[in-house]
Amino acid sequence: MYGGLAWHFWRTRWRKSASGGLKGWERAAILAPLALHGWLLYDGIFAPTELRFGFAQAISVMMFLGVALYWIESLFYSLEGLEPLILPLAALAVPLPALFLGRDVAVQSAEFKLHLALAMVAYSLFTIALLHATLMAVVERRLHQKNSSIVEHLPPLLTLEQLLFRVIGIAFVFLTLTLVTGMVLTDSMFGRLLRFNHETLFAILSWITFAGLLLGRYVYGWRGRTALRWTIAGFAMVVLANIGTAFVLEVLLGRS
Repeated sequence: MYGGLAWHFWRTRWRKSASGGLKGWERAAILAPLALHGWLLYDGIFAPTELRFGFAQAISVMMFLGVALYWIESLFYSLEGLEPLILPLAALAVPLPALFLGRDVAVQSAEFKLHLALAMVAYSLFTIALLHATLMAVVERRLHQKNSSIVEHLPPLLTLEQLLFRVIGIAFVFLTLTLVTGMVLTDSMFGRLLRFNHETLFAILSWITFAGLLLGRYVYGWRGRTALRWTIAGFAMVVLANIGTAFVLEVLLGRS
């Protein structure tokens, strides 16, 4: 269903101009696979007695929240053109937990669940931000071409830019809360706020990268390709901090 909708939006939004705005039946159609996706995640992750979580579950949850956040965001802003980017990723993410079962999670305290929830929301918001930045790059490139009809129905570049930094700002708050709850959890488990490993290193680097991007925007007015490069770099750090680590442990090292 995600894949079919992605093809529909690519055909009607990118290949040719369509009337502006998300139609009622399109908005309702997105909710159908979104609801099924949410049920699958609940049934596979939270319903069992023991929590199993890994990189596949993280990606699937991240894309579920990404589509949900896009759907809510589209109620207030015109986001035409973003659908062909996010829906195919969601389609690819759905079957991953069935292919990679993840690892048993020993710690299931309230603090851990809060930390996990904050992390998933932060990663989902950064995914939306990355897709916003990608769409900005597409719009900017098309505007410099003679045939720019493909972007006639897309949001103005300035609108996309404002939305990008708004999403990054909110995601940065959730990332900060994720780091804080992670330190509290580490302190309760190991008696210290930080464990200096690659996961902690990339998490701190991602925080510094997005803090630098927001500071550069506020002080120097960064935009365009500069914002895109920093967004990509920060997103890469976020992925390496958690999802990349879990992928190496589960797939490359075969630990469960």
